[in-house]
Amino acid sequence: MAILSEKEDLKEASVIAESLKDERLFDDSLDSSSQDFVNEKDLEKPEAVAIQVISTRDDPELPVLTFRALFLGVGLSAFSSVLGTIYTFKPQNASVSQLFCLIIAYILGIGMAALPRHGLWQYINPGPFNIKEHTVIVIMSSTASSVATAMEIIAALDLFYDIRLNSAAAVFSIFATQMLGYGMAGLLRTLLVYPTYAFYPGYISVVNLLQSLHFRGALNAKKRRFFWVVFAAIFFWEWIPQYAFPLLTAISVVCLVDNGRHDFVRNLFGAGSSNEGIGLLSFSTSWTLISQGTPLVWPLQTLGMALGYLFLTGGYYLNVFNGRDLAFMSTALFGSDGNSYNQTAVIGPDFKLDPDALATVGLPRYTTTYALSQLFYNLSLGSAFTYIVIWHWPELKAAFGGLRFLKRGHADIDDPHYKAEVPQWAYGLLFFVSLAVGIGCSYAGPHGTVLIPAWSIIFFTGESCLSTILAATTGTQINALLNLPTHWQYVALGFSISIRYAIQIIAAFLHPGKPIPVMYANLFGNSTSFQTLYLLQDLKLGQYTKVPPRMTFFAQMAGSIIGSIFNYTMMRVIVANNREVLKDPIGTRVWSGWIVQQYNSASVAMGALGKELFSIGQPAGYWIIPFAMLIGLFVPLPFWLIWRWSDPDSRLARAMKYVNVPIITLYIGFLPYSVNGQWWSCLVIGVFSQWWLRTRRPRWFVKYNYLMSAALDGGSQVILFVLSFAVFGASGNAVAFPTWWGNPATLSVDRCKST
Repeated sequence: MAILSEKEDLKEASVIAESLKDERLFDDSLDSSSQDFVNEKDLEKPEAVAIQVISTRDDPELPVLTFRALFLGVGLSAFSSVLGTIYTFKPQNASVSQLFCLIIAYILGIGMAALPRHGLWQYINPGPFNIKEHTVIVIMSSTASSVATAMEIIAALDLFYDIRLNSAAAVFSIFATQMLGYGMAGLLRTLLVYPTYAFYPGYISVVNLLQSLHFRGALNAKKRRFFWVVFAAIFFWEWIPQYAFPLLTAISVVCLVDNGRHDFVRNLFGAGSSNEGIGLLSFSTSWTLISQGTPLVWPLQTLGMALGYLFLTGGYYLNVFNGRDLAFMSTALFGSDGNSYNQTAVIGPDFKLDPDALATVGLPRYTTTYALSQLFYNLSLGSAFTYIVIWHWPELKAAFGGLRFLKRGHADIDDPHYKAEVPQWAYGLLFFVSLAVGIGCSYAGPHGTVLIPAWSIIFFTGESCLSTILAATTGTQINALLNLPTHWQYVALGFSISIRYAIQIIAAFLHPGKPIPVMYANLFGNSTSFQTLYLLQDLKLGQYTKVPPRMTFFAQMAGSIIGSIFNYTMMRVIVANNREVLKDPIGTRVWSGWIVQQYNSASVAMGALGKELFSIGQPAGYWIIPFAMLIGLFVPLPFWLIWRWSDPDSRLARAMKYVNVPIITLYIGFLPYSVNGQWWSCLVIGVFSQWWLRTRRPRWFVKYNYLMSAALDGGSQVILFVLSFAVFGASGNAVAFPTWWGNPATLSVDRCKST
């Protein structure tokens, strides 16, 4: 049984605080009110951690928007957006490290600060590289690295419907949907950013590092040397598992012994290639894969994933959903013959369902693992609503505060980090202008095709606003803990991931027989909400580092513009050069369209065939997948009832209170995607770093842990960028490494599957 202790995060914060005190990284940066670190009891509220660990120091005279900040911000934004787009079409589900952007921006900024300062040079080098310039660069580049869902949908239209939007319409679609998120984030900032109780523990380490670099110059020669040594080491190492010796990306003793002879071994233990298996006891030496796990150990996540091995494998071999004759893993749709579903035959030239063709071709089929994953995601969504209500209704009601945030800031908040500068009406105007642009672009399909009508965009955008408020105020993925127990962040993570299935069901009801509106409904009804949550984090980062809100706003806007252009441009190049591989249900170890295939599968299954495929009585039994949302409403109740009628001081009562049903069910469905060779390595590294080093070597942990993480992320991402264009075919010319035992031609890279 998985139990999260509320004290765990507080103990970690206390260890970090004491370590920082021992290292005296912040002695010159803390004011008199926060000079002395308190004990664990004094850190029982999140706002106490923010005040005690983060400095309130500010120098209003520091320049913010300098040529140096713009030059480095634009350059890193272009790099991170291109790399983020490449990751979208990779079998591994990776992202660009913000910590790497922070460190590399510091090193380059210090380098530019060493330039002459006389004459015209003073415009290039106005003085010492400061924390506010640095923060602007980090916000700009991290915003650009967040790949827009609109780009993924545009790629799906290109690959599966042969719809190629006008370049201007495509870029404006990407930008407009990003700006909708900004508008919502701005309107919510007085509730979810400025108050002290809006605590973002994930950003404490980022702010700590920024303040240590600039308030004491903590990245001294020794630390810079450490960074570059680790950076160079992983740079020269990573090309080996990624290119020359791919067996090292997923080492499975079971697979090596079996040598591709048995499908069962491949399905349960295989993890080296895209959609190969769920990777039980498979270890990776590739940091590109390992970094997907951050690598931190979440007790509920590991339990959910452990149950996933049982449910997914058992479901497949018990022929749940009649999928035993299909591939073990894939997000694509299959026909009755086991091959890719011929969707072009059942969807006419008007992009609507052709009933006569459907009678001939038949209904599509899901792989068992993908169907089970959707089922558990829907269970997670339903249980999240009940979990929130039965455990935390009083706090939830108080958090909304009568919706005062829509009118003004919190008058009762006295926060040293609080400083408002951008009026609410500006964010409101941005929201409505972006909505209008998004509607206009939806009418700009080829040959007058209407991708989704205006009334539907307005409806799903309104739904997105409601889900954003609910997801953000319950503590969620961005860790905006509104003075609630720390495990609430996990509840909203499940909510934000699984809400898309509810959106697709509603869209299928509103647009029966039309697949494309389902994709766009997900864009306006879910991804905009998801984007808002990330933008709120950057607003909080700007507040912590005293960057004027208008400069934070500018950095986010600039990052989105650069990201939109490079997202679209890079997507067109990759799709053109790897079209057939991206459409393949399995993909290769180098390229995979599994992310884009999810949008297409949902659009066909829910949009075109929702009534036919999910009706009660169909042989496959898919009706239970959407119905699982209703079932999920009742799943948390037994645990709550046991707690309610038990001795409140008993172990049983305490255990029931911290059984997080939404997250357990979420992670049961987490595995049947992409490459899974990294999770056991994440577990080992996470225990070593986040437990042993943090508790046994806290001084080393504070000085080098995050620096090492940034160097590992940076070196591996740079070499992947180089390899993608040099040998993986991003530029159009793929160069395969010669086959040998560690790079077999007739077996998968972990020697677990015959090809």
